[in-house]
Amino acid sequence: MKYFVVDAFVDGPFSGNPAGVCLLDGWLSDETMQNIAAENNLAETAFVVK
Repeated sequence: MKYFVVDAFVDGPFSGNPAGVCLLDGWLSDETMQNIAAENNLAETAFVVK
């Protein structure tokens, strides 16, 4: 799994709202995805399957 933190709603780095983006090979359980978001302290976390 690749995990990125992106700055949302801005034109430049180091400002705006941080959001997590997880690139997955397959879907995880809801509980696991919630735990990943909580571990990284970002409620705004997106999960994407290739």
